[in-house]
Amino acid sequence: MEGKPMNRKPKMTRYTKKHFDFQFPDDATCLEWLFRRFYPDGTVFCDKCQKQTKHHRVVSRPSYSCDYCGHHVHPTADTIFHKSPTPLTTWFYAIYLMASTRCGISAKQIERETGVTYKTAWRMFKQIRMMLDDENGAPFGGKGTKGVEIDETYIGGRRRGLRGRVNLEFPDKKTPVVGVVERGGSVRAYATLDTKKDTIMGIIKERVLPQSTVFTDDYCVYDDLKHHRNEYTHHRINHSQKVYVVGNIHTNTIEGFWSLVKNGLRGVYHSVGKPYLQSYLNEYSFRYNRRFDVQPMFTSFLNQITKRDAVVRSAPAVQEPF
Repeated sequence: MEGKPMNRKPKMTRYTKKHFDFQFPDDATCLEWLFRRFYPDGTVFCDKCQKQTKHHRVVSRPSYSCDYCGHHVHPTADTIFHKSPTPLTTWFYAIYLMASTRCGISAKQIERETGVTYKTAWRMFKQIRMMLDDENGAPFGGKGTKGVEIDETYIGGRRRGLRGRVNLEFPDKKTPVVGVVERGGSVRAYATLDTKKDTIMGIIKERVLPQSTVFTDDYCVYDDLKHHRNEYTHHRINHSQKVYVVGNIHTNTIEGFWSLVKNGLRGVYHSVGKPYLQSYLNEYSFRYNRRFDVQPMFTSFLNQITKRDAVVRSAPAVQEPF
């Protein structure tokens, strides 16, 4: 009797250092990639000509010039590369290294690999993490989905007697983090000021669709979900009694994500300051949410490069006469 075929997920396409060197051999190639990223058809709306025109590369500077009036457009303007003296190949290589690891890579390692200063490496990583925010992604759950798991954890310095939830005597030692994950889908983690009812229920109302099945532990703030029976079907697992799985009722998915985050932060970065924790959570969430993608993770990182505030030179929208 033949067994059932295994439901294997498609593997992510390999992208090695050899592929990187072939695709981005120099700064000119990186700049051309940026130009095509923002202007796929090769035309740019010229402010002087007031029309879409072809632009050609200017040899003496990292810009493109209008074929008619000579007005310049800089592809790096209003991006993470804006006014950076660091070569584009170094930027792209840092993105490649960051995308090629499962648990992240430290700025100190980038300093050793690229020859830039630690200050430059740290700033580059800060800028790259800024573009990995999935906050505008689709909400979780809904009718007919596998369910949504919600949990809270605490990240920060270790001190005797500070296990689990924050000790009121030392409230500044750990940073509370609330996580929402859809089973078989995406995750979102929030660095919060506390884990009170208003904070957690606000996240649930914002990120979890009505008619979702919600799985939590026995933390008391989730008692409020019983007042939303018309919106959510709530199941909870009694962790305080060391019960972790009952049928399909568990929070193992979000607990697995916490394990990835904590082991990564402890092993690679050692410690993270409160003001920067959210950007690190975004980085780990970004990788987790694309674990089943076929395209290389490096491509997913590059696709996040955008103009700040969507500043792309295109034909202005027609204004209605009011």
